Amino acid sequence: MPLGSHLVTPRTGYSHHGIYVGGGRVVHYSGLADGVTAGPVEEVSLAEFTCGKGYDFKRHAGAMYIGEAVVERARSRIGEECYAVFSNNCEHFCEWCINGDHQSDQIDNGTVATGLSGAALAGNIAKGVVAASGSAVGLSGAGIMSGLATAGGVVGGGAVAGIGVLGAGPGLAMASLVNNTVLKDNPALDQDERDSRAVGRKATYAGAAAGTVGSIAAVSAMGTTAGLSGAGIASGLAAIGGTVGGGMAAGVVVATAAPVAAAAAVGYGLYKAVKWFKK
Repeated sequence: MPLGSHLVTPRTGYSHHGIYVGGGRVVHYSGLADGVTAGPVEEVSLAEFTCGKGYDFKRHAGAMYIGEAVVERARSRIGEECYAVFSNNCEHFCEWCINGDHQSDQIDNGTVATGLSGAALAGNIAKGVVAASGSAVGLSGAGIMSGLATAGGVVGGGAVAGIGVLGAGPGLAMASLVNNTVLKDNPALDQDERDSRAVGRKATYAGAAAGTVGSIAAVSAMGTTAGLSGAGIASGLAAIGGTVGGGMAAGVVVATAAPVAAAAAVGYGLYKAVKWFKK
């Protein structure tokens, strides 16, 4: 096979990646391929790399490096022990060898899925909290408004503060999750990559804040009674919920899920944008 080929072999629940360097040998970031202890970049036999599971090729149109240049880049990192499953894994390594870019399709897809599922989970948890904590228990109009007022009372506010509390907390949690996984700093990375991640980490918190403010603004603007009075909040939540085929309860889910989705989308999106501009 051609020198510098990007090989992909299946594992349980993910794919493992390596660079073919000739003579039946592969350089890969061993990572967690052999167990729970992260291993270094190393050169192994093709048989050891595949573990009897076969392999396929990942092709790169317009690759920055080919052939011997890819092999040299792969071997230049042998012995490195800065593996991180979310931010410096075997696929990141291969993409760097071929395109000079720390890129992982598995992580990109996983980040999108985590943001969406985290937002849905946060919204439904908020709905449950609202239903259980109000003076009028349940998801009637009175139950939702009293539940939001109870949540807002934690910070000395009312129903509108409740929307902020129920959205901001999970939004900040998502920002922290993204920052400590896919955007985590790593001394093995080049400076452009580290700078891009630093921008993304700041943007996750900005995204959570913007999502929270945006949700409150949407509630204020969309109701039949404008503003943040009790009637304005109730009608605004109903209008937001109506966009997904629901009522006030659905509006609570959407409004409190938005900061979570925004934290992941803004942070990771800006990180990718900065990388693109740097290239």
